[in-house]
Formats: sequence, C-alpha cells, structure tokens
Amino acid sequence: MPSLKDMYRTLAKDPFPLEMTIRLGDQELHFRKRTWTIQGEERGLRYGENPDQPAALYALTRGSLNLGGIDFHPAGRGLVSALTEEHMLQAGKHPGKINLTDVDNGLNILQYLHAKPAAVILKHNNPCGAAWSDHGLETALSKAFWSDRIAAFGGAVVVNRPVDASCAAFLAKSFFEVVAAPDFEPMALDALTKRKSLRILRIPGLGRLDELCTAPFLDIKSLLDGGLIVQFSFRNKILAASDFLPASAQKENVLIHARSPNAREMDDLVFAWAVEAGVTSNSVIFARDGATVAVGTGEQDRVGCVQLTIHKARTKYADWLCFTELKQSLYELQQQAMTDNDAQARLADIEARTRLAKGGLPGSVMVSDGFFPFRDGVDLAVAQGVTAIAQPGGSMRDFEVIEAVNQAEPQVAMVFTGQRSFRH
Repeated sequence: MPSLKDMYRTLAKDPFPLEMTIRLGDQELHFRKRTWTIQGEERGLRYGENPDQPAALYALTRGSLNLGGIDFHPAGRGLVSALTEEHMLQAGKHPGKINLTDVDNGLNILQYLHAKPAAVILKHNNPCGAAWSDHGLETALSKAFWSDRIAAFGGAVVVNRPVDASCAAFLAKSFFEVVAAPDFEPMALDALTKRKSLRILRIPGLGRLDELCTAPFLDIKSLLDGGLIVQFSFRNKILAASDFLPASAQKENVLIHARSPNAREMDDLVFAWAVEAGVTSNSVIFARDGATVAVGTGEQDRVGCVQLTIHKARTKYADWLCFTELKQSLYELQQQAMTDNDAQARLADIEARTRLAKGGLPGSVMVSDGFFPFRDGVDLAVAQGVTAIAQPGGSMRDFEVIEAVNQAEPQVAMVFTGQRSFRH
C-alpha cells in the first residue's frame, strides 16, 4: 500500500499548452507557460492547490491592455511569473501553486511599503505577520516573526531589501518553505542553503515595487460553470497620512468629528492599511510600532472578526511569553500542565500576565477592510486599549461609530479611507 506522504512528493502531470492568448475586444494578451530545468529535468509547477490538481504558471510575454483610459501592467514587468532557473537560487522541492501565490501576495502587500525595509510572512495566502522598520530589515523580520510565531511555521517570507548574513541567520533558526528577496549576500546564501528543502527565490523586481502600485492588472475569477468574472485589481489609495479623510458624520443637524491621529498613529495606520490589501475579508488588523499585533481573516461578521482577532492577539502574546521564557510553545505548556503542578503554575502565571497586558493590544491601532455597520466592533477594540482606527466610512451608523471613539477615555482617533479593501 503506498504511503499517504507520497502524494506530496509526486508531481501532477501538466496537460496545459505552451501558449495562451486572452483577447478582450481588439486587444490581445499573449502568455507563455513557465517551466524550469531542475536536476536535469524540465518541470512546471509541482501541483496546484492540492496534489491531485495539475497546474501551470503563465507569464505575460506580449501585449498591453487599456480599459476606460486606464493602462494595465504591460508585458516585461514580470515578478513571480518571470522566475527563471537563475532566480531559483535553491529550488528545494521546486514550487507549487501555493508557494508562488503566497509570494505573490507578499509582493501585493510590499508594493505599498517600499518606503522602508519591510517583511511579510504568509500562510495560505494571508499574512500571519508583517512589519516595516527604519532600523533595517532584520528588525522588520524579527517583528514580523514574533507577531505570530505559531503561524509562521512553514510559511513564505517575502522582503523588499537584500538579505544579509544577520537576516539569514535569523531565518535559518526556523522552518520556512520559501524565502524571496530582491537579492542575497553570499554569506546569507551559505546559511540558507543548508536548509535543503527551502526554496530561495531572487526576484529583482522586489526592489522597485513602487513602480507597480498605481497600475492595475486584470483580475480574473473563474466560476463553477466555466464562466469568468473580470475586474480591475484593487489599488490602494492610502499611500501617505495625507490620503486619509477626516472622520465626520451628521445626524439630525448635529455634526460630529473624530480626533485626528497623531504622527505615530498615522504611521501605523498607513502601514496596517497596506497589509490589509492582502488579507481575506471580512478582516481587521491590529498594529503597533510598525508591526502587526494580530491579523483577523475571513470572518462573516464584523464584530465577530474583532472578537477573533483579540483572541488571536492574546494567544500569540501568551505563546511569546512561553517561548522566550520557557523555550516551549503555549500548547506544549498547556499539555504539560494537565499532569504537572509546576507547569500548571507556570501556565497560570502566563495567562494572568497575558490578561493584564491585554495581549499586547494597548497602544495599537486597528484597521477594518469594510465599514462598521454598528459600533459594537469599535467598542470592543477601544476596550482593549486601541488608540486609533481607520475604516472606509459610509455606514448609515457612522454617527454612532464616531460617538464610540469620542466617548472613550482617553478619546480614540478615527479616520476614513474612502475606499473598501475587500478580498475574496
């Protein structure tokens, strides 16, 4: 009987043609399937979303698109789809669809964070940790990792500055599937290539992502019946603090305004809104000092997403205490505490300190990809010590939502983005 593990080692046979053309009216986009020579064999994608799904990667090689007077990304600006053997500094098991789409979503986020060294760690096409820092890439990497050490296991790391020896030494301490950067110093490669299954990708375009953030690409969603929905890709309008809109609302001839964020809060809100562009909806993000504190993803209701993200923040904070002080995970300590009185006491202490610290949320900011239909989600966040909030605005209850931050002690700031950031 074959081992179940064999399914993950087996390459799915690729039946897809070498060339593909998409015609929109009188405009054509020409694509070519990307394959690589690895260990003397021509290979395409390892497999698709799951091992029994064949998949292929196509690169836009010729053609351009203009719709409604808007120029889309033209051929010749490839990133993930432009990977060649030269860019695969180490192929590991060579990439499958999920590895590359995780990296691609890291690029999607980092295109808005090009002003500083930044790092994103992704799992299942969502960021589990992200950070940027004026103090360099290693600081950003460390902050991104510690914001969710648990989810980072086996993730894809994407950074927007070259990886040096100190960054590589930090990365080599943990298990990752992929590391992608604009370049790697020789000593950094020496450290990373010791992880033989690690996929190491050099993507030169990571160093010039600022060139990409204003033009859309053609976003295609395939339907179960074979139909297609096409749309302009999301483009973030909040690239600086000045792009936020003042939060104000009127009710029964009474006009109210929210407090404007201070400089620190604004910087964190700009950062968090950039990360929000890569998070599955409904979502909220808590961030502080240029790093995510907790990322809430894929919930059906807004207040439920806030509740979940608070829970995640407390879990990650408790795990951070366990791992840094006891060299074990929170779950290992919980298991040990079931039969060990000393472990039970250590767990009780960590849980008490986590409650006191509110999971590290005091002083953080919160962004929401959609408006708040009720004030309940805002009240929950304020109770955790959040000091500023950014959200699209436009709810019928904006007045009550602004009242919630104005009634807080001390008063919480709020701004509107004027755009929604849903991602499905």
